[in-house]
Amino acid sequence: MAALLEMRQITKTFPGVRALDQVSFSVEEGEIHALVGENGAGKSTLMKVLSGIYPFGSYEGEIHYAGQLASFNGIKDSERQGIIIIHQELALVPLLSIAENIFLGNECATAGIISWHDAFTRTETLLKKVGLTEAPSTKVDKLGVGKQQLVEIAKALSKEVRLLILDEPTAALSEADSQALLDLILELKTQGVTSIIISHKLNEVRRVADTITVLRDGATVSTIDARGRDISEDRIVRDMVGRDMAHRYPDRERRAGEILFDVSNWNVTHPEHTDRSVVKDVSFHVRAGEVVGIAGLMGAGRTELAMSLFGHSYGRNITGQARLMGKELNLSSVPSAIKGGLAYVTEDRKELGLIIEEPIHRNITLANLPKIARAGILDSSQEAQVAEDYRKAMNIRTPSVFQKVMNLSGGNQQKVVLSKWLFTDPQVLILDEPTRGIDVGAKFEIYNIINDLSREGRGVIMISSEMSELLGMCDRIYVMNEGAFVGELTADEASQERIMSLIVTE
Repeated sequence: MAALLEMRQITKTFPGVRALDQVSFSVEEGEIHALVGENGAGKSTLMKVLSGIYPFGSYEGEIHYAGQLASFNGIKDSERQGIIIIHQELALVPLLSIAENIFLGNECATAGIISWHDAFTRTETLLKKVGLTEAPSTKVDKLGVGKQQLVEIAKALSKEVRLLILDEPTAALSEADSQALLDLILELKTQGVTSIIISHKLNEVRRVADTITVLRDGATVSTIDARGRDISEDRIVRDMVGRDMAHRYPDRERRAGEILFDVSNWNVTHPEHTDRSVVKDVSFHVRAGEVVGIAGLMGAGRTELAMSLFGHSYGRNITGQARLMGKELNLSSVPSAIKGGLAYVTEDRKELGLIIEEPIHRNITLANLPKIARAGILDSSQEAQVAEDYRKAMNIRTPSVFQKVMNLSGGNQQKVVLSKWLFTDPQVLILDEPTRGIDVGAKFEIYNIINDLSREGRGVIMISSEMSELLGMCDRIYVMNEGAFVGELTADEASQERIMSLIVTE
């Protein structure tokens, strides 16, 4: 089969960093090609070169597309050739309708006058192709993330897409929405659409990809033909990280001490619909040095529980008791929760965990400013030193703590969030999806940090949608369903089957 795309010897340099080093990358017409690698390997940079976000002349090497030498000077140039990129952060306007979003910048207009009849008719056709039944007039903010992702694909189809690039398309989706999206990508393949998928979810890559290209440290490591072959995750991981990962989770000695943190009869109602209970009479405990998992399906109430414990950040009519080493805690506000020894790493680090346009040192000290202040005035040199100490201790890959957080990879951003909360010296850390959106190498580093915290005698509460992660890391697992705890399993008792049986039988 002929190559639709060839990127030859692509080199892209930023000040002090070579992001791509003579990368060659080829995609055949009509295939699904997965691009994988650790955070910072150069995947997104390569796609930004291809789509013209980094214009011709800002990189070395050549792009050949559909048999022609390409020189895209902006994203409009690549879109005119049928190359459409859908970023991880969706580019939709929430308060506009589906139809308005699909044709934004590409309006159905004659002599400057929009034909809404044409726009709505074409939108209905496009929505049928992606499996949506919503009316074209539906506001985007009324849709879930999964359906918004489908609107983005409908928007791509409206531009007569020939090569579709999807950057972490299922990162924020539920299991059901993820499977639906993968099915759609396979269906588009039958219609002649070629796709490039960037993903950390190797099980999804193995399911849909015809070819897998692995990048490491800005260079091409391998290209694997996956047609009709069962390519193991271990094979892909080995190429990604440069070593075998026989043990995906680091070993640690389990040493649970006395009860450190316990919660009894915790109840929370919805912040707007106060007749609806979202956390129902939950009781649990965490011992010193213990990693305790909370398993459950999306919507089970895990995040709502965590946020309500951390300073009543979520919910109304919160009742129940929480104790640290037997002493009742005041958790009525975030400052009081921090003072009481709690820390909370949110599942959405960019929106709730970091100020991404601020530098690393500002983010790390943000939750404990009094510690680096004298008479109410921040000591900037001490702030920089604190950040530098955490940079070394947490292995945050950056040339300087004065680098903006937005320029870091996902794994390094997560280390900054963890550093911020460790600077408050918490006794109990609540980690909500601590490895979401980061690669296997960075995950292993996060797991080692969690193990270090448990060795120090801290208590860790770990919420994760990856059941294998809970099984690999936790001493005990509570199972949550519809706002209530429906079971408790030790590490020896726990399995995916037992967890799921608790969820579906209660």
